[in-house]
Amino acid sequence: MRPCFGPSPLLAFESRTGHPPVSVQGRTRVRVEPQTGNSIWRETFETADGESRAAVRAGATAPDSLLAPVPGRPALIRYGKHLRGLFDALIASSSLVPNHSVLDVRDFAWTASLREHWRAIRAEALAAALSRDAAPSLAAISPDHRAIAPIGKWRSFFLWGYGYAVPDNLGRCPATAALVRDIPGLNSAFFSILAPGTHIPPHRGVTKGLITCHLGLVIPRDGDARLRIGDRVLRWAEGETLVFDDTYDHEVWNDSAGTRVVLAIQFRRPLRNPGRWLAERLLAVVRRSAFVQEARANLLAWNHEHSA
Repeated sequence: MRPCFGPSPLLAFESRTGHPPVSVQGRTRVRVEPQTGNSIWRETFETADGESRAAVRAGATAPDSLLAPVPGRPALIRYGKHLRGLFDALIASSSLVPNHSVLDVRDFAWTASLREHWRAIRAEALAAALSRDAAPSLAAISPDHRAIAPIGKWRSFFLWGYGYAVPDNLGRCPATAALVRDIPGLNSAFFSILAPGTHIPPHRGVTKGLITCHLGLVIPRDGDARLRIGDRVLRWAEGETLVFDDTYDHEVWNDSAGTRVVLAIQFRRPLRNPGRWLAERLLAVVRRSAFVQEARANLLAWNHEHSA
């Protein structure tokens, strides 16, 4: 690898963070965000073929810290999960795609566009989502994720959430916004950011009516960043997509010294009736529930506070 001494568009946003670049061992390093005792750095360099690359590095990390679930949640949230198995079975019986834990990306033609334009998406993620205070901790905005989201170590930069647009964030990522807008049945889209040493414990998604896609953007190479979904263990690759059913028990590790960034997409499962009818009504209920509305209000408040 040759050091990259010239200006790089990947570093353009750094002038807004208040942390000027410093030269370390022939590479340009910029501190992106000090958080929970960590100093996260980005190294910009060129590969042998001259391509500009960025790697996110970090120092020692604090142990994961989880908040206790918020007491007194609405009945829909407290008891709805006990009915999930029945609803999921009914939806699965109407699925037009396999009900496997991991699905074939070729069944979802639109994923090719994400892979084709992944560098443009990554550039926007680096410029927007990784700048200081741009992406809140998921535990800070979603009370119902506090039992699984380590404080300050799992952050999310939302573009869409359960059908609700986040205009400020979409405006900062125009290329990504245009690409995800064309995804059939789009429910949510966000940059998911895991700090070094993060472990997200086993959990399950809300409904079989949704399928998840991950596009690898920044994947550490000095350790093991991986996802267990059911009895399968998967690893992300930059520029590649994974499509899976998150109603299977799953957990995530970032056992590396780098920050992992993916574009996470949730979209509606292709269904025939009566499963489609049921899934649409369940999603409508979830969209109006405190699970979504409180997180949406908290996110908008976060954006307002940090854009002032």
